[in-house]
Amino acid sequence: MELELRHLRVICTVADTGSVTKAAARLGLAQPALTAQLNRIERALGGTLFERDRRGSRPTPLGELVLARARMLLPAVSELREEAARLANSAGEDTAHYRIGATNGPMLGGLMHHLGAARPQARISPQSSWSADELTDLVAAGRLDYALVGVCGESAPPAAAGVRWRLLAVDPVFVLLPEDHPLAGKDEVDLSDLAEARWSATPGDGCFGDCFAAACARAGFAPRDLYETDVVSCVDLVRSGDAIALCQPTFREMPGVIPVPIAGIPLRWRQFIGWHSGCQSPEEVARLAGHALSAYADVLARSPRYTDWLAGHPGFGMN
Repeated sequence: MELELRHLRVICTVADTGSVTKAAARLGLAQPALTAQLNRIERALGGTLFERDRRGSRPTPLGELVLARARMLLPAVSELREEAARLANSAGEDTAHYRIGATNGPMLGGLMHHLGAARPQARISPQSSWSADELTDLVAAGRLDYALVGVCGESAPPAAAGVRWRLLAVDPVFVLLPEDHPLAGKDEVDLSDLAEARWSATPGDGCFGDCFAAACARAGFAPRDLYETDVVSCVDLVRSGDAIALCQPTFREMPGVIPVPIAGIPLRWRQFIGWHSGCQSPEEVARLAGHALSAYADVLARSPRYTDWLAGHPGFGMN
């Protein structure tokens, strides 16, 4: 195995936290996975880097040597990346390339539109995923420049070395009902009124499923089946009356279905943009975040029901 920069970050994190368990939490990895990775690094370097016991992990003489070199190399590489990114982004429209990943959310298409209008010669490469963790890892590895993700409630976005996040918007979660549903014409619905419903939602990692189950429990019932499927299938299930979908309030209205607020706002969804601090300049991050917020404003303009809801609910919408 050849030693890579990510291996040096692992060594520094273990030393900084004094524990493989704490280092795994900071890096967003499972503890067994980090232990296995550390063992491979030690084999590649030819010796033990840390003395590990119930009191924690302390560097060996070899570990001290590697740490000293790593603490010089990592800042130097981060500085190199930042300077290279600034040079690339200032070198002209024809050389700019933006690799942007997104989970299921309202901003990616509009962000591409606004970015393309501002930099018409730039290359834009989008990538979609159900997993915020996957996109975060790609940003950390330098394979994506930015990620647009959503997280449930007060949960933090995924953690990865070097990845930073900016909050863009806070939205409630609505329910998507068939247009002929008895509750479809209401300004909001009580979750308890949907106790007998079957449910559908788009898949993803994080705690949303647990938060939904907890919200149902507070409303006095346990939800029936929750079908995790793509957006089109969710809409089809709702339109046919086979399920009710959990949806973002920015959902573009379609024939046969209506998004309706849930009374008491039991579920929230926060929209973030992420980037690698060593690869993007603050000025470039601010520009991309601005384009993302412009895309969000476009979505609001097409969502009169949600715009009306926001007027009576300060603290939601754009951050």
